Amino acid sequence: MRILIVEDDKTLGDGLTRYLLQTGHMVELATGGSEADLLLASEDYELVILDIGLPGMDGFEVLRRARKRERYVPVLVLTARDSVEDRVHGLDLGADDYLVKPFSLIELEARIRAVVRRGQKVADTQQVYGMLKVDMAARRAWISDAPLRLTAREWGVLEFLVCRSGKIVSKEQIMSAISDHASEASPNAVEVHISRLRAKLEPAGVKIHSIRGFGYYLDKPADGTE
Repeated sequence: MRILIVEDDKTLGDGLTRYLLQTGHMVELATGGSEADLLLASEDYELVILDIGLPGMDGFEVLRRARKRERYVPVLVLTARDSVEDRVHGLDLGADDYLVKPFSLIELEARIRAVVRRGQKVADTQQVYGMLKVDMAARRAWISDAPLRLTAREWGVLEFLVCRSGKIVSKEQIMSAISDHASEASPNAVEVHISRLRAKLEPAGVKIHSIRGFGYYLDKPADGTE
């Protein structure tokens, strides 16, 4: 596994690097926030072990920037800050786990395994179509960094198309997917939702295609996953 350690304490950073190299990982060490931010913008890692108290750009800002990028990377925060407010702030920014110094290397290994397992599940719920990112678990979508404002029905249509990207779905299938106990969706309503979605997705360059007599489809993501 390729791991980025972000730690300005040279003794601790070198020690963690040696330990994780001995356990079979590929490890890089960054000693400042700006350096870490540049690496995360240009390189792919399977895990980031991130200190908060960094010189210059602190760990919270590194984390905030990492979560704005398209590729999801699990982040385990290591810090001497043990206040509830700091832990909550880190988790709210998107940290996957929080380990307070000093810590046991055995516990660190166990938390790494748990964070990576959870990260794999989260990544599976996300789809990226160029500038459009759709998070199925969070039921949210973004164009670049801007949240995409959708009604519940519009989200239902988008979710249905994303889950079947590359496949044609009929108007009747969409109607069934977005209908609820309170109200039934009509063919005209589906057309309206599709039209509005097309307008909202246009800035991202994402197109909902129509096949007369069959239905609609959304292209697969660029990596070919569904």
